[in-house]
Amino acid sequence: MLVLASASPRRQELLRNAGIAFEVQPAHIAEDPLPGESAKDCAERLACGKALAVARQRPHDCVLGADTVVVVDGQILGKPSDAADAARMLRLLSGREHQVITGVCLVVDGKPSVASETTIVTVSELTDQDIAEYVSVAHDMSG
Repeated sequence: MLVLASASPRRQELLRNAGIAFEVQPAHIAEDPLPGESAKDCAERLACGKALAVARQRPHDCVLGADTVVVVDGQILGKPSDAADAARMLRLLSGREHQVITGVCLVVDGKPSVASETTIVTVSELTDQDIAEYVSVAHDMSG
């Protein structure tokens, strides 16, 4: 059985769309970057940490963990703490290029396999109204 170590609706949708049967068991680990850690290393470490945390509870299953980090000006943007923080981050990304790095880890028989992919994303210029609408919709979807 494949176990997804994530509550992310988007990750679940990707697996469903690929026709892959799976169960969901979110991992609960600290998701902070380590001092001096590169974004790629952070995404891969967190993906592995999530997968291994669940694999310890499900040793006979294949466990998939993933983590995505956003990087702008060499700085990893964490999850926004509130609507004002989300708006600040969107203003930072507006009209600019940034990196989105997704780390994945598959644990089979206790052995982790780790990989990552980096995508360059350009965000169009956002108006204050665009940002307010986006934050409002994102808030409605999260709670």
